[in-house]
Amino acid sequence: MGCTRLNTGILCLFTMLWCGNGIGVNWGTQASHPLPPDTVVRMLRENGIQKVKLFDADYSILKALGKTGIEVMVGIPNDMLASVGGSMKAAEKWVAKNVSEHISSNNVNIRYVAVGNEPFLETYNGSYLQITLPALNNIQSALIKAGIGSQVKVTVPLNADVYASSNGYPSGGDFRPDISDPMLKIVKFLNDVNSPFTVNIYPFISLYIDSNFPVEYAFFDGNASPLNDGGTSYYNMFDANLDTLTHALQKNGFGNLSIIVGEIGWPTDGDRNANIEYARRFNQGLMTHISGGKGTPLRPGPIDAYLFSLIDEDEKSIDPGNFERHWGIFYYDGQVKYPLNLGTTNSGALVPAKDVHYLGKKWCVMKPTARLDDPQVQPSVSYACGLADCTSLGYGTSCGNLDARGNISYAFNSYFQKNNQLEVACKFPNVSMITETDPTPAVGNCKFPIMIQPYHESAGCRFWCGQKPLALVSVLVIILLTIL
Repeated sequence: MGCTRLNTGILCLFTMLWCGNGIGVNWGTQASHPLPPDTVVRMLRENGIQKVKLFDADYSILKALGKTGIEVMVGIPNDMLASVGGSMKAAEKWVAKNVSEHISSNNVNIRYVAVGNEPFLETYNGSYLQITLPALNNIQSALIKAGIGSQVKVTVPLNADVYASSNGYPSGGDFRPDISDPMLKIVKFLNDVNSPFTVNIYPFISLYIDSNFPVEYAFFDGNASPLNDGGTSYYNMFDANLDTLTHALQKNGFGNLSIIVGEIGWPTDGDRNANIEYARRFNQGLMTHISGGKGTPLRPGPIDAYLFSLIDEDEKSIDPGNFERHWGIFYYDGQVKYPLNLGTTNSGALVPAKDVHYLGKKWCVMKPTARLDDPQVQPSVSYACGLADCTSLGYGTSCGNLDARGNISYAFNSYFQKNNQLEVACKFPNVSMITETDPTPAVGNCKFPIMIQPYHESAGCRFWCGQKPLALVSVLVIILLTIL
């Protein structure tokens, strides 16, 4: 359980760590070329990270986390809520396979089961409103039946949009009227079983959707004009948002319910406000703010939180925005993006992934002889960006200063790298070529990356695999021919 319960009576001793087992991170896996789990777990340990939040219950990841002592929150995806919520047998089977087995046979320190992920988002149009509580109840019952109900707690990571303020101040906080009934039932359930309320808070999103949002208020430097709420001053959005939730809980009789901040962070690319400097400033400010143990005006004391996220994910949906693929404090290959002191290492610096294996030093670029007005250019770029990742292109992004030829080359190379540098993946008709000269600009943060070698444990290769699947080659040949 998190440490924000007001009546715990426990004093937490820490320097740059806060109560609980230290800084937590979200480990997402929506990547075309994920690092091997053993590599990531080593990186977690070398960075002193003691808590990890997952979005599913991947067997190889949980196996790698075994015997490390790292506290784990496993996740049940939203598309499984109907199954475990509609069948006690399905819930018991899920717990046996994804929780009990790993605890007993591999000594994985599983502490929480996240039932769903932001299931009440307005964009879901109420799809999970009626099934989330039954899923929670069934998983809780299954944990108790398995004899681990006191060790493993259930929770539901919820977006901060489940509550709002009636007066624009934290004191006006309450749950959204359209979901008040299911929210209060869930809150009561969590309170009854001594489980935490998990909330995801994103000051960046507020800045992204509102051009008039005061930029300084998103950070922790104290440079913003404070928000005065009846004599209580709020100097940053995080404190104000968390206390809006606390007021909502208090108004409904659950003021002592513990709170976990399940996701909080800042992206580094894909938008003019998503950049290295802002991300460093926000995350370092968050670390300093939390490590002091002061908490918020309404919830003094340590805060239990998970940074979002550990590593960039190039296959995340960009429906919310191009920044979605750039939340990591590490790049896709486990290399450090910017200086960040988590307070968990002697050096005060992040430790990158080790023994990372890359593909060859070659890139796919636009032919120097190809014309910009060649009729094959536009469909080729559209095709490449549609199947690869061009979110670093555009206004205010890391590669936003490339010229037209640079943009085209970036798109081609992204597709080429994602397809393991297969020669056929650089066969855009008459406009592309493979080069061994790095096209990365000499100035700025823009990079033309080289992909890491694919890892296929399920295919019988437990380590790095460099094979080029023939089936993929055939598919690429057929598809590329369609844009001729």
